Amino acid sequence: MKNTKIAVAQISSVDGNVAENIAVHMNAIEKAASVGVSYIVFPELSLTGYLPECASNLAFTVDDKRLQPLIDIAKLNKITVGVGLPLLTTGLPHIGLAIIYPTGRVESYAKMNLHSGEETYFSVGDKRHSFQLNNITVANAICADTNHIEHAKGYAALGADVYMASVLITAGGYDTDTQLMSSYAREFNMLVAMANHNRPTGNWNPVGKSAIWTKSGQLICADESQNALVIAERKGNDWIGQVINL
Repeated sequence: MKNTKIAVAQISSVDGNVAENIAVHMNAIEKAASVGVSYIVFPELSLTGYLPECASNLAFTVDDKRLQPLIDIAKLNKITVGVGLPLLTTGLPHIGLAIIYPTGRVESYAKMNLHSGEETYFSVGDKRHSFQLNNITVANAICADTNHIEHAKGYAALGADVYMASVLITAGGYDTDTQLMSSYAREFNMLVAMANHNRPTGNWNPVGKSAIWTKSGQLICADESQNALVIAERKGNDWIGQVINL
């Protein structure tokens, strides 16, 4: 495999302020590109904050003009970007990830497993999303997806090398959730990476500590509050980790 760097961004979102959140994303994307990252993923609903009751009004389409600054920066820096956002549907919106490629193409993934209570505001997705990155198969997940072994197992069966999760995790769920993610890395021999918020959003108080695991255990982890890129670089058959402050 060619040496490849992937990153998860640990940032905070300003609830409801898409323009300000895009500016924060662009800063992280530029920093990631400057250190050679090929794919960067942001936390769950990172462009809007976690506001279920406002999701329908804030929802995006993949050709939404609000995404244009992110498309431009992805093209300029030749980097693939995964941003969290509500996705417009004919019914309730999805909790989504917009995957923006260096070509300017935008694809989407919709969360397939909702937390209890989210079904009031969101509908479930029914299709997995993966793509090729320097001969590595990268699979995408959002928060509660990682609580269901079938989700990770299904990607592993499709040959995924990397499992990237965009999440919102609080202190109460962190140990259980990360033990599961670590087990997927070990059982399915995938690199597992998790991007978490580090400041309150909506009615939740995320705990940060975005992390990456390999089959050997935790590779690298941010602290609770820092704005940071958590990076894994593939070198030969191994991964090496690094945290860079934003």
